[in-house]
Amino acid sequence: MTLVETHAKAPLADRMRPTALEELVGQVHLLGPGQPLRRVLEGGVPHSMVLWGPPGTGKTTLARLIAERCRAEFLTLPAVLSSIKEIRQSIEISKNNFLNKRQYTVVFIDEIHRFNKAQQDVFLPHVEAGSMILVGATTENPSFEVNGALLSRLRVYLLKRLSTEELRQVVERSLQDCERGLGACGLEWTADAMAALLEAADGDARRALNLLEICARQASGRKGKDAGGTETAGRIDRERFERVLAGGGHRRFDKGGDLFYDQISALHKSVRGSDPDAALYWLARMLDGGCDPLYIARRVVRIASEDIGNADPRALRLALDAWETQERLGSPEGELAIAQAVVYLACVPKSNAVYRAMQAAASDARRHGTLEVPLHLRNAPTRLMRELGHGQGYRYAHNEEDAYAVGEVYFPAELAGSRYYFPTDRGLEARIAARLAQLRQRERKTSDRNGDE
Repeated sequence: MTLVETHAKAPLADRMRPTALEELVGQVHLLGPGQPLRRVLEGGVPHSMVLWGPPGTGKTTLARLIAERCRAEFLTLPAVLSSIKEIRQSIEISKNNFLNKRQYTVVFIDEIHRFNKAQQDVFLPHVEAGSMILVGATTENPSFEVNGALLSRLRVYLLKRLSTEELRQVVERSLQDCERGLGACGLEWTADAMAALLEAADGDARRALNLLEICARQASGRKGKDAGGTETAGRIDRERFERVLAGGGHRRFDKGGDLFYDQISALHKSVRGSDPDAALYWLARMLDGGCDPLYIARRVVRIASEDIGNADPRALRLALDAWETQERLGSPEGELAIAQAVVYLACVPKSNAVYRAMQAAASDARRHGTLEVPLHLRNAPTRLMRELGHGQGYRYAHNEEDAYAVGEVYFPAELAGSRYYFPTDRGLEARIAARLAQLRQRERKTSDRNGDE
């Protein structure tokens, strides 16, 4: 069988889809002996569920195997293409099978997170009654993407990306299978080319098989012999594989998806935790995955204010400089400036005192409504305003000792004495704390002296 004849069939990833539980690779935490999905498959009594995990981890295959093991009819509804009418048709088939044939129906919804609320709500009474087995597949966090009412009726199973060795099993099975795979094609992979393929697949079995098939297609048109006379028609070395891979990123990032926000969160927490090495890793991961460097730069500015604040005010300036550098120079030069800022932010003293103070002040602003500005703090640009008492009694701080007006009140009367900002004893903020403590000591002394009088 030639490569061309082999590739005239369905895509390799579809041909190699496991047809038995024993062929499944990975997900040992769900499919190992005594594990929850294994019990479902062995027991023959299915229940509605959500299979949540990265692409290429076996969600569709699992749904098919559950239907087969439970002798259920299998219906599939792609969320991006299915209408309410098609949903209702699947419901009618499920009800008919359940009532008249005593047979389960597994309705598989690929990318269930793309269904809107109205579409999801249609399933509620039928899942509740047990007349259909709903199996949804999603790469997004179902807590955010699936309606709470429907989610409460589904069990969520988390699938994990495949390890390098698990991917190797998938690929080698395809290279050895002469009926469904590429076993009859005589493909030969060098060790470094195989390592590059497994790395590029990034835990995704479908991606690994797609890359394998592309390489096979290209190899089919390049028959020849090397300098030693050895046939090279089906030989894939690292150079040939990298030519296949060239022109597109291979990491999973999915802007706006769950993985996107997980990685941003990991960067932020690494900086907050003063781990420059981990912070650099997550920065590199996001850039490698195609994240817009300007988005990262904006987040770094946020980190500078939220987690460093006045412990080192230079952090904010450096973060802004990195943002500007990225705007002016673009990639890759600007990315180095972002990395410099990330490392600096991770290494300097931390304080979230300003962040907490702003939250506390905002809470009071919401809770107390529109309190009046004290008269002595009001602006008085006109004679009428001055006649109404605006600005009257205000003490200009610069005319006071140490530029501080002891006893002056700047809050509305209802909030007098409130405190929001509690500086830490780290970095520059320790000096700020000392300064504020000194000023408050003067306030107390003046108050005590006035009380004695």
